[in-house]
Amino acid sequence: MRPPPQSFILLLLCWVYPCFSVDFLFNSFNATKPGVIFIDDARVDSAVILLTNDTNQYSLGRAFYPTRIRMKPTQNSTTLSSFSTSFVFSVLPEIASSPGFGLTFVLSNWTNPPNALASQYFGLFTNATVSSQAPLLAVEFDTGQNPEFNDPNGNHIGIDLNNIESTKTEPAGYYNSSGGFVPVIMNNGQNVHAWIDFNGPNFEINVTVAPIGVPRPPVPTLNFKDPVIANYVSAEMYVGFSASKTTWVEPQRILAWSFSDTGLAREINTTNLPVFLPPSSTNSLSAGAIAGISIGCAAFVLILSYGLYRFWLNQKLKDQEEDEIEDWELEYWPHRYSYEELSQATNGFSNDQLLGSGGFGKVYKGILSNSTEVAVKCVNHDSKQGLREFMAEISSMGRLQHKNLVQMRGWCRKSTELMLVYDYMSNGSLDRYIFSKPKKLLNWQQRRQVLADVAEGLNYLHHGWDQVVVHRDIKSSNILLDSEMRGRLGDFGLAKLYSHNEVPNTTRVVGTLGYLAPELATIAVPTAASDVYSFGVVILEVASGRKPIEMGKDEEEDRVLIDCVRELYVEGKLVEAADERMQGEYGVEEMEMVLKLGLACCHPDPQKRPSMKEVVALLVGEHVAAAPAELLTELARGATGDNNDV
Repeated sequence: MRPPPQSFILLLLCWVYPCFSVDFLFNSFNATKPGVIFIDDARVDSAVILLTNDTNQYSLGRAFYPTRIRMKPTQNSTTLSSFSTSFVFSVLPEIASSPGFGLTFVLSNWTNPPNALASQYFGLFTNATVSSQAPLLAVEFDTGQNPEFNDPNGNHIGIDLNNIESTKTEPAGYYNSSGGFVPVIMNNGQNVHAWIDFNGPNFEINVTVAPIGVPRPPVPTLNFKDPVIANYVSAEMYVGFSASKTTWVEPQRILAWSFSDTGLAREINTTNLPVFLPPSSTNSLSAGAIAGISIGCAAFVLILSYGLYRFWLNQKLKDQEEDEIEDWELEYWPHRYSYEELSQATNGFSNDQLLGSGGFGKVYKGILSNSTEVAVKCVNHDSKQGLREFMAEISSMGRLQHKNLVQMRGWCRKSTELMLVYDYMSNGSLDRYIFSKPKKLLNWQQRRQVLADVAEGLNYLHHGWDQVVVHRDIKSSNILLDSEMRGRLGDFGLAKLYSHNEVPNTTRVVGTLGYLAPELATIAVPTAASDVYSFGVVILEVASGRKPIEMGKDEEEDRVLIDCVRELYVEGKLVEAADERMQGEYGVEEMEMVLKLGLACCHPDPQKRPSMKEVVALLVGEHVAAAPAELLTELARGATGDNNDV
């Protein structure tokens, strides 16, 4: 006899459901049989999961349970399943004051989310303006503050729906039995216990954190309830963890993990978990004992040596007054080096370590205590660059991450002495290998590669970040070459940051003669187009081997590179502008394309110049024999029309 339809459906569900249930408990992890799958740098280290690699500057790592969990009956269903999970994590930066990024618990359709980046993107996202491919839902335990992502502080929990910018955040901490909020510092190495309850039918996520030893608080730290959650969940998803880093060492560890999609996750045994302390910490006493001893010693010294103590304190405060950290310094997150550390790295700023000097000050080669080679730029306090440009360079370079930009490692201020620390570029600046009679002349393929490298870096400044960065001082001496003779754009001391579609409001003309766009003489407003003009001059320099302005005996004999190349273009002799020292290294059509591109970038009308996206497409694309027809049409107008007096 056939059972009723309802009974049949119930019987079928009871038979099918266990196939999709997931319930596990890891009180520790085994290196040979970890029970999870590792992506990129994640691995088991001393019975815990270590997500990133300290020796890799742009490290990212993910750890996922190998079996997907069932989140929807079908892909198009709006009904969600539930799960419960708890885990113990530890985040311990090598330097307590260095910025960090923390880690995330993630629900993902992939173990490798497309176009995911390291640094402040947790190894999951591309950037704040470009959402990753859904579905992806993450709970971030963020130990750093990024104002561009609207982070409330440097110690918070957030819900990320397919974007690095959190939909909802709360400060890290828990509510005790009396309802008081107790903050939990997540980046001091202590073991933090986290609980996450995903209530599918109610579209609700509850997140709770507390230090090890504190029972689970009854009130969650963060509650997020919104049907929009269904848009970021697929039928089956991986669950796990993801983290990333940049220059600063910040081990992110998972010590234990419990999960269940059939009820509450099983309790983790927290009694035997390892404890990670800062390297300098050797104390085995309790915090209360240390506090008692410290207070007793301080009182003893105060009673016996009050007069001497006050005298010493007054002298100490007087000596440190000039070096006190200003409020504005706290806004910038690159690592702050001590003056003594940089002095030791440069042998006391010895002339033997001097790399170059100019109106901005001097640049020294340094070797840090970890054997890393760096360049230390000392900015003169009375130079035109000054404190404001120094602050601009910190704020822009400290946050920009691109392989074709000179990476800033940190900074230092001692009284009025200002110092910036960069990656060391062993081959110096581009102009040394092009002009006059260099010891080593760059061949044509190397020059093409350098132009493509710098174009990609400049395109990132204009289009690839949350704000538009206008460099304002693009020239061959600000293009540096690494050990492989690849180009990187440096010196952001004059950079300006604008929001996309924002109209710049500066009225001060800065830059270098010969590279300045003509419109700056009248409107004095730097734009991405004025950067394109300067880069066009660099293209012509690299292709011709000549400086932008070659001085004669008088003004009438001065030769302007743009005018000379444009005249050859009008006469149909454009290839004659190429550097004679490279004869036989290039194809005529290829050289003409590059020279035409340089002239197009230097068009008198900024509206008719190509964007850096178009420039990159020409320099790195497969079809480089000729520039687009419309580009050459505009170029011809600029070369033969009324506006040919650039």
